[in-house]
Amino acid sequence: MDGERTYMKFEKVVIKNFRNFDNVELDLSNKNIFFGLNDVGKTNFLYALRYVFDKDIRKQNLLDSDFYNKQLDKPIEIVVTIDISDVADSDCQKLRAQLKGALLSEHNKVHIKLFAEYSKTEMLALPILSWGGDINHLYEMKQRGYLYEIDYVFNVIYIDSYVDLYSLFKKNVSQLVRNEKDEDKDILAKIQNTVDDLNGHIASLSGIKEFEDKLTPEYQKFHDEGISVSIKSEIAVKGLYSNIIPYIKQDNDDNLYPTAGEGRKKLLAYSIYDILSDENAEKKINLFLIEEPENHLHKSMQIALSQILFTDSKYTYLFVTTHSPFVLYEMDNVNLVRIYSERKINSISTFYKVPDAYEKNRKMLNRCLSEAIFANKVLLVEGPSEYMLFSKVLSVVHPFYEADGIYILPVDGVGFETYFPILDELEIFRVVKTDNDFRAVTGKGTYSALGFSRCNNYIGESLLPTKQIQENSVSAKRSLYNSKINALDKIRSDFHIFLSKVDLENDLDEFLHDRLSALLDNDNPVKYLQDAKHYHMVELIEKLSDTDCRTIYNHYNFACLKEVAE
Repeated sequence: MDGERTYMKFEKVVIKNFRNFDNVELDLSNKNIFFGLNDVGKTNFLYALRYVFDKDIRKQNLLDSDFYNKQLDKPIEIVVTIDISDVADSDCQKLRAQLKGALLSEHNKVHIKLFAEYSKTEMLALPILSWGGDINHLYEMKQRGYLYEIDYVFNVIYIDSYVDLYSLFKKNVSQLVRNEKDEDKDILAKIQNTVDDLNGHIASLSGIKEFEDKLTPEYQKFHDEGISVSIKSEIAVKGLYSNIIPYIKQDNDDNLYPTAGEGRKKLLAYSIYDILSDENAEKKINLFLIEEPENHLHKSMQIALSQILFTDSKYTYLFVTTHSPFVLYEMDNVNLVRIYSERKINSISTFYKVPDAYEKNRKMLNRCLSEAIFANKVLLVEGPSEYMLFSKVLSVVHPFYEADGIYILPVDGVGFETYFPILDELEIFRVVKTDNDFRAVTGKGTYSALGFSRCNNYIGESLLPTKQIQENSVSAKRSLYNSKINALDKIRSDFHIFLSKVDLENDLDEFLHDRLSALLDNDNPVKYLQDAKHYHMVELIEKLSDTDCRTIYNHYNFACLKEVAE
């Protein structure tokens, strides 16, 4: 959002006593992603919003199963707060115009509330909607049939995970296909004449005539009044669109291909929803509520869909549930909502914007982040060598570590601290494994303890000395580490940051030198591994035994693995 305008903005939702949610308050934005494991309430979050904004779901009323733990003596309450302070924004204007007396000129927010009390006699709860600029003094909305005032300003486009293309197309074909041009009148007249001819041809078929000749005398046995039975065809123009369906036509190919693939059907359905949303854009505010868009889509199509959802201005107000990191590859200016279960369903959210420094590398940054936020514990490592080795070790010691919500994230030059705020705000446990780097100080012939400085920076305290070192060697790094081992162990236990004594290869060699030499057939395994890091690490991993993996897992140098796995 730019600095001059704020636009209409979804700000907050409070949900009480509804389905999975006892009492939840959650920050919102205009693009929201709800993610988490199965059966934690992602769909129910969407339904809370649907009951407020979607007339089609609201008219079904609420049942006893919609109340949290069936607490029927307590009402369901859902309150959505929207910022409408930008008086120049057209969506803010639409909402203000509909609110009328429920909103004073000084009010910059509108609160929309659903309240429902269970009736034991009727065995359901009728939703009552109210709104206004003062949360303590809301005005009950007027109704016309099952439509509330809110239904004249918001248009909900709900796309479920298994959207039926053909049902969608037939339901909306009259809105999608319109024949309103002058030349259409002549064409429709020709169609009517053709239909009349067709009906005549059908009636003249020999089988029809024979059937008439058999049926008439049989009828006359019961009631002979000098009449006969005639069979006529009544194909009508009113069925003009009853059999049209979308087909795929490839460029430079006149053949038509049925849209049989589920992925292809889903993308066509999104295209139809886009057209339908355009029809309402001038009069109403379109809300897109999308459930698991990744279903039936290949990875590449999920990424393509991600680009559309997060860059197309049509999806201004977006609420998405997903299990797939690929859907999040193009995310920017989005509200990440993690729904999780400990003893009861809970949620937490944070706003995510691609840092300016990484705008050009958004895909690289988002790829790692989008996978990490689906985890419960994340181990951040320097690069691919650490990732490969640690993945191998954990796959032996903890074969189902990924299923248990453990993720290894190689930062690959992006920087550890870029990921910290998002993981911390989503309350995802993080562990860091970083190198004990030295860096030459220009013009002095000395070296700064870059690894120590990095740890101090991450923890926000100067627990480690940062004075310059005279020598850049493996022994100097080990000596410096050992001199401050108590402080480094405290950093491990208090902040889950694990500094290498030297680096990955040297820390392995310290206790596995003979074994590495034998496996790699090389007297200097450190140099061998570092000369062609990716290729030679793959070679090592293929040769490591289960015993080797357990030895690495249990050693002090790689205690970060236990920290994230146990």
